[in-house]
Amino acid sequence: MQMSDIPFGTTDWSEITPTEHPGERGKALWRVRQFGAIRARMVEYSPGYLADHWCSKGHVLLCLEGELHTELKDGRSFALRPGMSYQVADDAEPHRSSNASGARLFIVD
Repeated sequence: MQMSDIPFGTTDWSEITPTEHPGERGKALWRVRQFGAIRARMVEYSPGYLADHWCSKGHVLLCLEGELHTELKDGRSFALRPGMSYQVADDAEPHRSSNASGARLFIVD
C-alpha cells in the first residue's frame, strides 16, 4: 500500500455523521474518512447483525468492542475480541461478518 498526499491530521470519529447499512439481520453504522484511495471507517454493528453479502474487498480490521464473528466462504470461521485484528487481501477469500451482542470496529481498506 502506497500512502501519499495525506497531510497529518486527526479525526474525532464522534463528529462524523454515520450512514446506515442494513444487513440480512440488524444494521451497521459507518463513519467514514477517505484519504485518496484509502478508506478508514469506524463501524458499529447492532446486536444480532449478519452481513447481507460475501465481501471480496481487502481489509485490515481491528475489533475495539464486542465480539465479531467472521465466516469465510470456504466454511472456516473466526472470532475476534477487543484488541484482535484480521487482514485479508482484495479478491482473496470472500468473508462475511456477524455478531450476537454488537461490536465496534476500526477498518482500513
